[in-house]
Amino acid sequence: MGSIANAFSSSIGKKLIMGITGLFLISFLIVHCFLNSFVFFDNTGVLFNEGAHFMSTNWIIRAMEVVLMLGLLMHIIQGARLTFQNQAARPEKYAYNNGNANSKWYSRSMGLLGTLLLIFLIVHLSQFWRVSRFTGIPTTDAAGNEDLYAVMKETFSNIWFVILYVLSMISLAYHLLHGFASAFQTMGWNHKKYTPMIKVIGVWFSILIPLIFAAMPVWIYLGL
Repeated sequence: MGSIANAFSSSIGKKLIMGITGLFLISFLIVHCFLNSFVFFDNTGVLFNEGAHFMSTNWIIRAMEVVLMLGLLMHIIQGARLTFQNQAARPEKYAYNNGNANSKWYSRSMGLLGTLLLIFLIVHLSQFWRVSRFTGIPTTDAAGNEDLYAVMKETFSNIWFVILYVLSMISLAYHLLHGFASAFQTMGWNHKKYTPMIKVIGVWFSILIPLIFAAMPVWIYLGL
């Protein structure tokens, strides 16, 4: 057990955990984005509420929620440890360091981007997940489901929440630009034939998923 713990506490082990949890969170983003996209096809909110009802009552989804939370916590903790470890490795900055010559600014700013996303996540969970899972939603829609769509409309009637969500999705886009391909590389899934394709998919994923998430509050705020 000690050797396993030491392996995962090493620099390579920390990156491996980041890769595994990162891929898991990417799969969650796909599911969550698919559910959120329902708001674009039904302005009554019934379709979205039916999807939310399925997600909240399906035992497989509820079990995966626990796994998701654990994976998210591990991703945050290991990300923070790696950030502090990298900073400690270079206690004194060079007088001149052209970082763009070797890497993009967002790949060197994963700690900052992750912190911004953590703040957003806390706000997001308090507004929606806590309400739907613990306090309950007092209103129902035409199909008799809890009207989470009404909660969304009320939240996104506030322009500051809309701005917060849009800015957070920009942070998510840059976080994914580095994290998507990096997760596959960390897992050792490199191949001269497939790696370029993974990088292209990663770029499109990093643009489209945050764009859909960001469009949702704007769509609701504008009453579209």
